[in-house]
Formats: sequence, structure tokens, C-alpha cells
Amino acid sequence: MIEKKDMDWPASLDEYQKLVIRMNTPRSGILLFRLDGTSLVVYLLFEFFLFRVVIDNAVCATATLVKVDSARKDGILLEAVQVLTDLDLSIKKAYISSDGRWFMDVFHVTDRYGEKLADERVISDIERSLGASDEAAVVSVGMDPLTTLELTGADRPGLLSEVFAVLSDLHCIVAEAKLWTHNGRIAALIFVKEEDSGLRIEDSEKIRRIEARLRNVVRGATTAVSSSAITASSGGTYVDRRLHQMMFADRDYERGNSGVSETSVSVQNWTERGYSIVNVQCRDRPKLLFDVICTLTDMEYVVFHGTIDTTGDRAGQEFCIRHSDGSPISSEAERQRVIQCLQAAIDRRASEGLRLELCATNDRSGLLAEATRTFRENGLSVTRAEVSTKGDMALNMFYVTDAAGHPIDRKTIDALIERVGAGRLKVYEDRSNQTKHMQPNSAQEESSIAGAGLLYLGSLVRKNLYNLGLIRSCS
Repeated sequence: MIEKKDMDWPASLDEYQKLVIRMNTPRSGILLFRLDGTSLVVYLLFEFFLFRVVIDNAVCATATLVKVDSARKDGILLEAVQVLTDLDLSIKKAYISSDGRWFMDVFHVTDRYGEKLADERVISDIERSLGASDEAAVVSVGMDPLTTLELTGADRPGLLSEVFAVLSDLHCIVAEAKLWTHNGRIAALIFVKEEDSGLRIEDSEKIRRIEARLRNVVRGATTAVSSSAITASSGGTYVDRRLHQMMFADRDYERGNSGVSETSVSVQNWTERGYSIVNVQCRDRPKLLFDVICTLTDMEYVVFHGTIDTTGDRAGQEFCIRHSDGSPISSEAERQRVIQCLQAAIDRRASEGLRLELCATNDRSGLLAEATRTFRENGLSVTRAEVSTKGDMALNMFYVTDAAGHPIDRKTIDALIERVGAGRLKVYEDRSNQTKHMQPNSAQEESSIAGAGLLYLGSLVRKNLYNLGLIRSCS
């Protein structure tokens, strides 16, 4: 390790010359760092590229700036967003520039309470994780492998209850699980182990029985069973990305919107520059940027420039994209497909319904089957679920509506609490979902993007360089 005190440039060099030098830094294999006031600068010079992370608490009064620049490589933007998302950080603003051989990005982040980052451990985790490979961030060393169930199919009231009942009947313990529903479809990742041994399921005959039983429960189901060392707790965005991929493969985006959506997506071509411009306007929420970038990446688009901004509870995102072969979107059918897929990716994680948290200090076989059976018997549908266990502690979260997708009445809530137990079931009413949905004027937005959007993007690279401290003015 070498302490770096230079990076002070000769007075004769202008900012553009400095950028060119940095983009052509000699290959090396050392770690350089500099602690300068409130900024931590980390230079990771690997064999093929320079990787630089700057974490700055001084520039912005309301957020911590995380600045990342490195040689460009496939998927690097998604990796950076994954790291911040897995650390439970909110990205309030971002400036993205990835063209030629270089990737530069500035994220304005806050913690879960909306405050600047003050925990040195979190700051250390950011710089360490951004320098790690994707595989290192996902796999948890020393964790016992579990059996992974992947399930997609038609959704209906009481379905999750029947799935957990099948697993309980086959003496499987659910260690982790995550489930999404969208447009009448369901996607679930369930991590199970043997009830007796607590180990992954090795019996091939039992695995076949599990698949057969689940296919009988889920209409039009697709199931897959495998043994994996990766669990939901070892890589949060790994599971989320897989759920996106499963629903994308199930073509949930083609089935029409199951409800009123306040998500607006538009796509225009910037012919002069050879880009397609994607504009997203929707309600802000955690993991929003991850869902969008993940979807664009899995659809084999590359984000070259972009800007993200939030005002109150509204988020605006705009990106310059091309295919991985360098071409923009070339047809109206493809443009509509991008719009549909991004709307679906954003709406899948929408927290529809009443949030219920079921906590039990003595986890036992059949607990999930029993709890979800109670939901079914009270006429409730589960729209989203997250299940996790730590030792004997079970932490389970469900979003529920009535069978028609409407909010639950107070009488039903009281019956649930009485049946499950006030000490185990907590009810959280999300006031933000009770506000009236706003329908944006699509025609007006298309016109705005076609005009002002292109003028804005013409100066986007310069704004990004300013935020990275590489030029003195962005005007």
C-alpha cells in the first residue's frame, strides 16, 4: 500500500488535458489512497484499469456524494447501483457519463432516515464493495447451501398459502423467500432445507415430487429446483434481479396493467448523436434506480449518459442508451417494448396493499403455512412477500389486499390480529398509497422530451464533468 500525496497537476495543464492523462493512466496493480478533510479518495489501479472512488460529505448539505470513475466495462453502472442498494442507501440524485473508454458517475445518497452518511463502517463498505467483483458481493463465504425453488405462473387469491402448505407437507423448511405479483402473474424465489437435518435437499425423487406438487398448485406454472450456495440474505439485489428476469421471461409486461399506474415512460431517438433517450417519471421509492438500470442491462442496452433527480416524492430519470452493438432503438415496436418493460419493472415492486409483519421468536415447521392460511380464510390476497429467518427468529413481511385488490377494512384487520396474535402481527398502513393516483399527460410529456429534452442532453456530459470536479463551470 502506498500513500498518495501527489495527483496535484502542473499549472500548465488545463482540465481537459488532466482528463486525457487520467483516462490513459499506465497499467498497474497497486492500491493508492488519500484522506483529505471530509473526502476519502481511493485509487484502485488494477491490471487493466484505474478505479477511483471519492466519498464526500462536504459539498452537499443534504446528501453524501459518492463519485466513481474507472475504465469502462460491461455492467459497471449496474454494479455500482447494486452496491449502494445493498447497503440500504437512497439515491436522490445521480449524474452518469460513460462514453469512449471511461466511466464517470456521481451519486447523491442518504441513509434509510434521509440523512447524510455518518457511519464510518458504511463509508468503508462502499469503497471496498465498489472495488470488489460481482461474484464476491453475492456469495457469502461459509454459508450452508440451500435448495432454491424458482416459481412463475398465474396468480390467484390463496396461492401463496397453498405453496407453503405443499412445502410443509413435504417436510421442507422455508429459510428465505421473496415473491412478487404483477399483471396477474407471480414470481417467487424460495430457499428451502430439509426439516430433519436442516441441510439442502439432496434426494432427487423428493425434488421431483416438489416440482410436480407445485405445478399442480400454480396454473401455467414454470418451476425450477437447484442447489445453490447463494441465499436471499447473501445478495439482496441478486434475488431482485432474478425476480425481474423471471417475470420478464414470463412476459408479464404484455398482459396489460392490472391497476392504475402513475409511472410514465417515454422513448425518443436523438438521431444527431445516435442515442435513444429514455425518460421516466414516477413516485420515488427505495431501489427505483436499481430496477430501471437492471432492466435496461438485462435487455442488452448500455447507458452512456443520464441524470436522476427527486423532488419531494417524485422521481425523474433520463438516460441516453444504445444497444450493446452501438445502435439506437430502430423501430416503433421496439420503442413500445422498452416502454412496457420499464413500466412493468417499476410497478412490480409497488407496495400495494396493507403491510403486515409477522415475527416469531420460536420459528417452527408450518408457521408460514398456518399464517398464510389465515390470510386466505379471511379473503386476503398476498401481492408481495419477503420471508427471512435468523436462528430461531422468523421475520416475515406481507402486502395484502382483499380478493378484488381493494384495501382491507378495519373489521378484517381486527380479526387477523385476534387470530394470529397481537404480539406477533404488526400492521403498517402506508399513507402514500392512499393518495390519489396522478395520470401524467402523455402527449404533453412526449412534446417536452422531444424539444427541451434534446437541448438538455446536449450539455449533459459537461454537467457530469463539473460534478466530478473535472471542469470549473457547467453553465
